[in-house]
Amino acid sequence: VCLPTSKPERGLCHKPPGKRNKPGVESVGSPDSGRGRGEKKAIKNMGNKPANSPKGQPPDADGHSSVSDLANSLTGDMVMLSPGSEDDDHEGPVSEKLGRIQFSLGYSFQDTTLTVKILKGQDLPAKDFSGTSDPFVKIYLLPDRKHKLETKIKRKNLNPHWNETFLFEGFPYEKVRERTLYLQVLDYDRFSRNDPIGEVSIPLNKVELGQLKTFWKDLKPCSDGSGSRGDLLLSLCYNPTANTITVNIIKARNLKAMDIGGTSDPYVKVWLMHKDKRVEKKKTVTIKRCLNPIFNESFPFDVPAHVLRETTIIITVMDKDRLSRNDVIGKIYLSWKSGPAEVKHWKDMLSRPRTNVAQWHALKA
Repeated sequence: VCLPTSKPERGLCHKPPGKRNKPGVESVGSPDSGRGRGEKKAIKNMGNKPANSPKGQPPDADGHSSVSDLANSLTGDMVMLSPGSEDDDHEGPVSEKLGRIQFSLGYSFQDTTLTVKILKGQDLPAKDFSGTSDPFVKIYLLPDRKHKLETKIKRKNLNPHWNETFLFEGFPYEKVRERTLYLQVLDYDRFSRNDPIGEVSIPLNKVELGQLKTFWKDLKPCSDGSGSRGDLLLSLCYNPTANTITVNIIKARNLKAMDIGGTSDPYVKVWLMHKDKRVEKKKTVTIKRCLNPIFNESFPFDVPAHVLRETTIIITVMDKDRLSRNDVIGKIYLSWKSGPAEVKHWKDMLSRPRTNVAQWHALKA
């Protein structure tokens, strides 16, 4: 059976026995709200047919494939792809690569002017539903955060070329050497808060500024973020005969506490996306007051082969809140053009058809 063991694990919370969730679909107008059920959106040529089930066994009424269905429909053992030991409790997500940025620095003693040129970015991670990003760069001379400069936004580009020059004029060299150049790359979002992609910091007293020099620097996670959001273990199974992808939400660990009491009430939403359009959504039950929940729930989606390259699966771990809007703990974007860890999982799924391919993922903002 291509499922993880369901025996109790120390420090982990399980879904209530005998309870099953209804898949439900939230309204497109409020994607992160807990309201709204029963909506499924069809797209042209997606083959919106009933979920495939083993011969003689109808699919469950709530849209899940049961454990017996999964056992009968899969042929291989679960493949764990996270690096580390064979005990999956000690394995971690693939280290996240955030891309890198090229820029130039130089100082004119004659004009007392510091020149910063933002040249280009490379291999930036995708932050949008469509599997791309709209990156721009903020430039600071720390510790001053009040004054900042920004590049233009490069739409739908993971390898942007900015080629923009910024001048800090009338800046004595002694003062320049007390500053730290801080570059923050962000993904522009028209309707919500811009998503941080990564950052670079360079103390200017460590750089020879007499002539313009060009640097390549790897981006690091933004230090002004809210810390780790936790990890999620999930598996993907592609069935090319049935044209389905089955997403198995296994368990999470070290989730960020969202409630005042220092815990969370997590559940997981799974969105099937075609290009920028939301097609279908399913979700797990809610595990009360738990930062290390075990879900073990599987969701089949119809994905014809000809739309695989335009398909994204968005996994969102949510904190259920009875009195207000549910909070997003973190997200994962799975497609052939997401971040390195996500692309690895997607490609491994395609290369091992009919096999549950499992991998840990770090949740992102």
